[in-house]
Amino acid sequence: MRPDRLNTTIAWLFMAGSACFVVGSVPAYLAATGGWVDGVTYVVGSVFFTTASYAQLVQAQTPGATGVDEVSQRRRVRAHLAGWLPHDRAWLAAATQFPGTLFFNISTTAALTHNATAAESNRYVWRPDLYGSVLFLVSSTFAVLAVSRRFLSLEPASPAWRIAWVNMLGSVLFMASAVASYVVPSSDEVLDTRIAVAGTFFGAACFFVGAALMLPAWRRDVTPPQPVAERRRNR
Repeated sequence: MRPDRLNTTIAWLFMAGSACFVVGSVPAYLAATGGWVDGVTYVVGSVFFTTASYAQLVQAQTPGATGVDEVSQRRRVRAHLAGWLPHDRAWLAAATQFPGTLFFNISTTAALTHNATAAESNRYVWRPDLYGSVLFLVSSTFAVLAVSRRFLSLEPASPAWRIAWVNMLGSVLFMASAVASYVVPSSDEVLDTRIAVAGTFFGAACFFVGAALMLPAWRRDVTPPQPVAERRRNR
């Protein structure tokens, strides 16, 4: 694979998944298409998320996929489809994000079931959604730590720092949406529909922005090619 193409693919896949969640959470779209089509929109978005997340995990564990220059970004490297880098915070961010997307696959698919009881909705939709949101928060925390000197340090000039915090905001909003989506057994009603919808809409919008920022951030981080003599000394 080529590192530049992999990064571009990850960014566009995340943007596609985020767009599906944004559109799916618009009440007018639900009214126009119906509950089943709206649910399928979320399922498709979750598949985009999972595909992008796994590609990002491969990127994090593949030597030569990051930290490239203008020449090496176009040079094919062998993808590492599995890896174990527990001391690498960027890898930890990707490794916790990926199972989070799998929980979203489960919750969005289960949500297609009609006439589910409150207990069934909470077990098969709400719980996986909550678990996925927790893992997204953990992933965002690792991502912030991977690009910052300290968790609360301010580094607005860093594109990676801005991306990490935009995604952190998205994860917080997804968590708020997950909590508010709990179905109260006594009433069969969602705990707070407005927070659930708004959290999904604005959280997905944050993920869309964070993914879009990956493209200029990559171009900025790519270093000029080393002279031949210097590359030989560094080998």
